[in-house]
Parts: sequence; C-alpha cells; structure tokens
Amino acid sequence: MSDRGRFLFRNARIIDPASGRDGEGELLVADGRITSLDPAPEEKAGAAAVDLKGMWLVPGLIDMHVHLREPGFEYKEDIESGSRAAAAGGFTAVACMPNTDPVNDCKEVTAYMVARAAGAAVRVYPVGCISRGNRGEELAAFAEMKEAGAVAVSDDGRPVTDSGLMRRALEYAASFGIPVISHSEDLSLAAGGSMNEGRVATRLGLAGIPAEAESIQVFRDTSLAALTGVPVHIAHVSTAASVAVLRMAKDKGWPVTAETAPHYFTLTDEDVASYDTNAKMNPPLRSEADRRAVLEAVSDGTIDVIATDHAPHASHEKEVEFAAAPFGIIGLESSLPLSLELVRQGCLSPLALVERMSAAPARILKVAGGSLAPGAPADLTVIDPDAVHTLTPENLASKSANSPFLGRELRGRAVLTMVGGRAAHDPEGLLRGLGN
Repeated sequence: MSDRGRFLFRNARIIDPASGRDGEGELLVADGRITSLDPAPEEKAGAAAVDLKGMWLVPGLIDMHVHLREPGFEYKEDIESGSRAAAAGGFTAVACMPNTDPVNDCKEVTAYMVARAAGAAVRVYPVGCISRGNRGEELAAFAEMKEAGAVAVSDDGRPVTDSGLMRRALEYAASFGIPVISHSEDLSLAAGGSMNEGRVATRLGLAGIPAEAESIQVFRDTSLAALTGVPVHIAHVSTAASVAVLRMAKDKGWPVTAETAPHYFTLTDEDVASYDTNAKMNPPLRSEADRRAVLEAVSDGTIDVIATDHAPHASHEKEVEFAAAPFGIIGLESSLPLSLELVRQGCLSPLALVERMSAAPARILKVAGGSLAPGAPADLTVIDPDAVHTLTPENLASKSANSPFLGRELRGRAVLTMVGGRAAHDPEGLLRGLGN
C-alpha cells in the first residue's frame, strides 16, 4: 500500500448510510483517519487535492463471508492474494471462514491467520469454528479464539446438525459478545445433490438439492435465536421459503440478520444448463421465483447484507464432470458491479446499497468501518458506477478464476480502495505521487 498522506477528496458524491448523507461534498483525510466532511478553508491547507469528478465516495466495503483458503489450500487462494482481490473489488475488510486445514477452531490457528494478515492489502478478520474440528460434536474454545482475533463463529461449509449444540453455541457466544453465523442446511435432504431440485435438474439428469434443505434449517436457527434471545446471522440465503421464514422472524422481533450473494439475485438454475461447473455452488442457484424473492428481500431489508461467499477452486478441480466438481465460485471482484445493477434497476437506492455492503456487516460483526464520521479510520472506497469492463482470468487478482461471470461485460467498479489512509488499490493512479 502507498504511504499515508493528507488528502482532500473534492467533487465527490458522498454516500454515507450512517448519517443518511447522499450528496456532493468534500472529505479530508489525514494521519490515516477521516478528519472532516466539508472542511473549512483553513483545514484544507497543505492537503493534496483529489478530484473525484462526481464519483461515489463511500465507507469501505466489508465482505463478511469469504474463504481465503489459508492455511492448507494455498494453491486455490491465500491471505495475500485474497486480500488483493478484495481490494480490487472495493473491499477494505473481509471476514474469512474457518474451514481451512487445519480448521480455525483454536487460538493457535486464529493467531496464525492474524499474523499472516498483518501485511495484507485489507483488514482480515478471522471467523472461528462453532465446533471442534468443524465436526458438530462439541463447542470450540470461543474465548481463546476471540482473544486471538476472531470476530465471529461459524461452521460454514457444514451445518451444526445438533440443535442442542447450536443452542449452546448461541448462549456461549453471547457471553463473549461475538456473533454466530449459521450455515443452514439439512444434510440428509441435500445428500448427493449437485444443483437445485426441479425441472432443470430433471432435464439435465443431475441430482437435486431441494429448497427445503435450506429453509428447514433457517427456521430451526431463527427459532433458536427466539428461544435464547441471542442473535443469529443466516448465511447465503437462496430460497423464497427462507425469505418467508426471515420475514416472519423479523416481524416477530426475533434477533435475526441474514445475507445473500450476488449470484442468488442475478442467476438461476437455468444458468447450469451448459453443465458449467463455475455455476456450481452451495446453496445452489435456484429457480426464477427464488431469485425474485431474494431480490425483493434485499430491496426491503429482510436480507441485511450482500456478501460474496468467495470460494476459490483451482481449474483442475472444476474441469471435471458437474457432479464431481466442488461447490463454490469466486466473487470478490464481481460483487460490486453486479450489486450496482440493483441500483440501476430501482431495487435499491445508493444509500441502501452501501448500507448492505458496508454499514450492516460492520454493525453485525462489531468491527470498525461502515461510516464516514470524522475520527473514523480512513477506510474508503471510490466507485465509478459507469465504468465498463469485462471479467477475464487475466484481469483477476485472485489465484482462481472459477466464476460464472467470466467474459461478461460488467458496469461499475472500484477505482480507489483506501485502508487506514493508504491506497490498497489505485488502478487509475488517483493518489499516485500525492503521498506524504
């Protein structure tokens, strides 16, 4: 990252959900922090001016669900490459899931990840396991992992099938003030499936995963949140039935939040028709009715967060028959332009989009960020909402290229990602030569 400097961002469209602001203005950064919004003339003295020409200046985007694959699977991705991909996508912070090798179920692995992230392009927040070994049998050491740097717990990649254990996990997590992220899946219903159960799967001759494999577990975990009074966060929502459960839970005042990923409001199971393994993920792409329900839930706030579930795999792992390929796609470098489509479609205002991609994940994870308030760390993203580019393997920062959006023309991108007052991603040289 470039050195910290004293920068005055001018002619910016400042979008800050925390204050409700969406309008033209100036923002001053010094010593790695936001100094002031619309600074007085005397405050600007000596600052390097950066003319944003009407581009969006927003709190740094935060992705609360990524897989950085380190330790154990560095050939797919590692903390360094994943953080560069995050910066390229406009993210100033990511929360990385614990299904590594070894899994992050103890302070030693958490501390290793924190140490490896010390020089990363963005802030990296480890998520610890709910259960030892990610096996769903006994609780992991939440206190030790939190002390080492974990910001949440999850058995992502596998559900906690034991309802009693999940209840204890919520109660235990509450005593340490860390959120629980639920991978909601009924393994007995999903067993053997490789795509959404339905007409398309029948036509393709592929075993299906019914929508109920997700929604049943969403109901269980939201019910446990109601029972315990402890918040639960539902990961990667993909079905209309899950949306209905979440809407009911929120109407009742249960402590529930949820996320989805851009592929669930952009694609459907029809996009699997060519047997492209880059369209295979878990939960799978669902029906058009499910896509519309997820889109509506993002629009009305039933779904609080847009995350990526960035899940890199090497090409040799994906270049096999569909049923044998691993689940997962990358998303850090396509999430922003795909999500900007919701603004162009009138589904979200710019303020609401930034809320779902910055303020809400910061609030749920209880980490810094999500605000342009003076005194806050200068974690900023500058977005050109009209920049057109094509996603290709050659222009990806990620080690892996398993994306169904390869070759697609995308509109909108991050042109500056600033972390703590330093440029983590500056492809157009907005800050080049301006650092102090």
